[in-house]
Amino acid sequence: MESATKVSYPRIARSIDEIVIGPKRLTKYERARIIAARALQLAMGAPPLIDVSKLEVKDPVIIAELELENGVLPILIKREKPNGEYQLIPVKILVEHERPKKERVQQLIRTLFKS
Repeated sequence: MESATKVSYPRIARSIDEIVIGPKRLTKYERARIIAARALQLAMGAPPLIDVSKLEVKDPVIIAELELENGVLPILIKREKPNGEYQLIPVKILVEHERPKKERVQQLIRTLFKS
């Protein structure tokens, strides 16, 4: 029997502020699952969503990682609570939210190691 619970948050998050289930970032498990699934698609012949002509290595895993970092994957993450409530979160929102932090870390690495 289905319960008639009212959900007070949007089922599909449209911004980072609307995420109520789980962290406001991509977890390492979600990242691994997305990259693995996309790499399998690429290995089976799916067309890449980024320009791979300038890449030295044509490895599907590397291409999948770059697609994820560029935020071009049309994938939704489904996060569920034990009571059955869930929320769908576009990967693009999570990747865009992580981008400034990643750039700060890369800048710090360049500063510390002068490379």
